Amino acid sequence: MHHSEQPRSGHVVIGVDTHKHVHVAAVMDTIGGILATLTVPTDTGGFQKLADWAASFGTVLAFGIEGTGSYGATVTSFLRRAGHKVVEAGRPDRRLRRMNGKSDTLDAENAARAVLAGFATATPKSADGEAEMIRQLKIAHDQAVEQRAAAMITMKAMLVHAPDALRRETAGKTQLSLARQLAAMRPRRLEGPEDALRHTLRTLAKRWQYLDTEAKELTKMIGDLVQRVAPQLLEPFGIGVDTAAEILVVTGDNPARIKSEAALAKLAGIAPVPSGSGMTSGRHRINHGGHRQLNAAIYRTVIVRMRFHQPTIDYVARRTTEGKTKREIIRCLKRYVIREVYHLLRPAPRTASAAS
Repeated sequence: MHHSEQPRSGHVVIGVDTHKHVHVAAVMDTIGGILATLTVPTDTGGFQKLADWAASFGTVLAFGIEGTGSYGATVTSFLRRAGHKVVEAGRPDRRLRRMNGKSDTLDAENAARAVLAGFATATPKSADGEAEMIRQLKIAHDQAVEQRAAAMITMKAMLVHAPDALRRETAGKTQLSLARQLAAMRPRRLEGPEDALRHTLRTLAKRWQYLDTEAKELTKMIGDLVQRVAPQLLEPFGIGVDTAAEILVVTGDNPARIKSEAALAKLAGIAPVPSGSGMTSGRHRINHGGHRQLNAAIYRTVIVRMRFHQPTIDYVARRTTEGKTKREIIRCLKRYVIREVYHLLRPAPRTASAAS
């Protein structure tokens, strides 16, 4: 009886707690509080039902979705195509979860509250273009590279116990020619440990060759995509295809969502964070959060420049005489690379919209 008189603004935010098979949503009026919750299956029909349900409560200001990069990725794309504003609501605050208990509806309510309170402000990456294609190919590529290295380590470990003649033949060879030689062995018998060793080495070598081919093919596909979407990234000194690919994966298909150079630095884990409260030293330390693969890619770029790029070599020399440690210098250089990358990515969204 009382509830019907409850004041409402008619403006709502929707919080969504995402799972593999169902999503739980809570609708919250900006002054009337939580109005209702709904559970929908994770398919297009469910997403449509969610959008219609949300609209029935008034003007939808935004959806706060927990896990826009994982279980929430498809519903995020769906809602954005339907013209809704979607923000990443992040994981619920652990203290809140401990105090209030955990349940899907509570998580959805917390996601809605986070949007309203302004904590949830990050625009999620859209996964509808080349950056998403690169991300998918890179998963296969990185795994092939990892397994290729593992095969080589095992091969070399087994060669330690090989007969002297075989060890002499294989000494000092490159990985490619070692794999080629061992794959070409034709062990006939299987009578003693030495025969078994030859069979094993041949198998490992063929595996290495297979993975090597696979990694190279994927590298080429990734390279073509990078060239298509952001050739300007490949021009600066030391930014290779792999670094450019990592940058594009992190920035997503809507780089305009990264509002500032500092925001990109934070995403890459290259932003300084204060290392104490207001009462302490005022020193900063590096933020070790962020995307570790992107951080590593930028580190590689810096190392290449420190060896071969004259302006960087001069910069390092100057800062060293000023008493900076190598670690501090690398940190500064990483920040410069971020600045460069940020400005190279800026023009992309405008040209893309003009073209379409």
